[in-house]
Amino acid sequence: MARIAAALLLILTSVTAAAAQETRIAAIVNDDMISLGDLDARIKLVLMSSQLPDNPQVRQRVTPQVLRTLIDEKLELQEGKKYNVTASDDEVSKSLERLEQQNNLPKGGLDKLLSQQGIPRSTLTDQIAASIVWQKLVQGKLSSDVSISDEEVKDTLARIKQEVGKSQYRVAQIYLAIDNPSQESEVKALADRLIEQMHQGTSFSAIAQQFSQSPTAAVGGDLGWLTAAELPHDIAQVVQGMEPGQLSAPIRTAGGYYIVGLLERRTFGKPGPADMLVTLARIVFPVNGQTATDADRQKAFLAAQQVAEAAKSCDDMKRIGEQRAPQTSGEMRDTKVGSMAPELQTIINALQPGQVSKPVNFRDGSAVFMLCERKEPPSPIPTREQLVETLTRQRLDTLARRYLRDLRRTAYVDMRV
Repeated sequence: MARIAAALLLILTSVTAAAAQETRIAAIVNDDMISLGDLDARIKLVLMSSQLPDNPQVRQRVTPQVLRTLIDEKLELQEGKKYNVTASDDEVSKSLERLEQQNNLPKGGLDKLLSQQGIPRSTLTDQIAASIVWQKLVQGKLSSDVSISDEEVKDTLARIKQEVGKSQYRVAQIYLAIDNPSQESEVKALADRLIEQMHQGTSFSAIAQQFSQSPTAAVGGDLGWLTAAELPHDIAQVVQGMEPGQLSAPIRTAGGYYIVGLLERRTFGKPGPADMLVTLARIVFPVNGQTATDADRQKAFLAAQQVAEAAKSCDDMKRIGEQRAPQTSGEMRDTKVGSMAPELQTIINALQPGQVSKPVNFRDGSAVFMLCERKEPPSPIPTREQLVETLTRQRLDTLARRYLRDLRRTAYVDMRV
């Protein structure tokens, strides 16, 4: 009886401690509260999403940044409430579906993963809702403040044209803001820790999505292809000395630290084989990858081989495909070679228009391809509309950071952690 009473007391103590954790205050943001439970759940989500190890040292490093992010989200939601800007359930659900697709999870897979990790679903949905509200606010309130002059477009276009034949960079960034000098060492230490973790194999995209304070966090920090003339001067100087796959050291700018990753480099204005657009005729003879026998695979291979020997044109491929494999045949029109699997790129690059490939074996069958057309991609020189869109996005990014900084400065924030 005494043992049962002791066990019940232990359970009651644990439950009470957990409840206290949920209600104790980590920070007060104007009229809203962030509990220690909220903070702990978000830290778990950040560590899971960014693949950082869950140990006391890492928690100590990330806690200040995670708490600042939660504070920012409270400010964004409060500002949204002020202007009647909200995130609908449908918008949040669609964002969750995109996250599942990006992470190759089945429908409902995120809920299952969160449950396994002991993370409340609201921890993720609140984060998504704040992001949606902030995007709407920035577009609605700041877009009218952005004006791109004809002179600015002409000057930028002239600089871009001077970059033809030089390197162009596909860059990803992580931005960590510093609002006052007291945060300098803390933010620099976090930047160093994130770089260390990425050197150990953690995904740049996953880190950017959880830690970057730039709108590009939503796409893993990817800025796309830019010339040195299109990059901010501080970042361009660093990127020009980097090799693909390399990470920069923390780059100190006026507003905080950037971490830059160079994803790819190419010669601007001179498309390579991977940039070419091709139209292909394709016939696939499928097998069940899990139950197929050697005889099944041999049959599919021989069928593909017969097509390779018989087809003399893309019209032949279309006719044969409709006769022999109507469900798995068709045309791939204006497909970028670089978007294909590496082994298929090698095959397609070796073909001339009107030439058919040898049978290609893969897990679920055999296929044969014919190159119908190969053409260069559109000019890399942006149109006026594309350039205005890029400059507008950059200007909005700057204004959004300033908007959030002003909200922080005028808010009542009491951090108790």
